Amino acid sequence: MAEYGMGSKVSIEGDVFSFGILLLEIFTGKKPTDENLDGLSLHQLVKMALPTKVMEIVDQCLLIEGEEESSRSGSTVRIGNERVNECLISVFTIGLMCSEELPRERMKINDALNDLHKIKKMLLKYARNTNRA
Repeated sequence: MAEYGMGSKVSIEGDVFSFGILLLEIFTGKKPTDENLDGLSLHQLVKMALPTKVMEIVDQCLLIEGEEESSRSGSTVRIGNERVNECLISVFTIGLMCSEELPRERMKINDALNDLHKIKKMLLKYARNTNRA
């Protein structure tokens, strides 16, 4: 349920909800209004897919663009599928926790941002270590 679209007052919790849905949109390539969600909300679709079907719901363009970008720059960045899988699960989990239906159950935005920074650092560190090998 879209908070602001349903007449809810503007609030930090509403902004957190919107941030969570935005994360889910970016990483799935789907909109909450898409008709191909089989009658599910975007939140429900992602929740059902985690953790075993994460590669089925991730926007494949994100994975392909990463490969193309590294080949264009002349450097090969190889990040193991397991590591990518782990990071995607973490990002989707943050999106889910931010978009919980009840405002009091939502993740705090500072915690979400800290966790996203940790994921970024982990991927960059792993990519650097892999490229040295």
